[in-house]
Amino acid sequence: QVQLVESGGGLVQAGGSLRLSCAVSGTIFSINTMGWYRQAPGNQRELVATITGGGVTNIADSVKGRFTIDRDTSKNAVYLQMNNLKLEDAGVYYCNFRQIDREWRELNYWGQGTQVTVAS
Repeated sequence: QVQLVESGGGLVQAGGSLRLSCAVSGTIFSINTMGWYRQAPGNQRELVATITGGGVTNIADSVKGRFTIDRDTSKNAVYLQMNNLKLEDAGVYYCNFRQIDREWRELNYWGQGTQVTVAS
């Protein structure tokens, strides 16, 4: 079993910064991708950023240049640094962990979500 524990959400003024953290524990295989998704009220969950075990990142156009993702493989943790936050960045941010097991099955896990509120 795999567990994801997120932290770092909160209330911030527009233009401010937050750093989200997600720690993954449990049975972890070497082929995996960690990432962040978000969901605003009335909207579908959308990709924010992902990073593979090899450090390849995929970042949504809406946050490029403002958000960065990185991971600490030794700690099985992924981080999302969010700078110059905008009102439209508000929502629940979910940590995601996907991995391939020994039988080449893709396993997908989600954190419980952390609220990010951006005030004008």
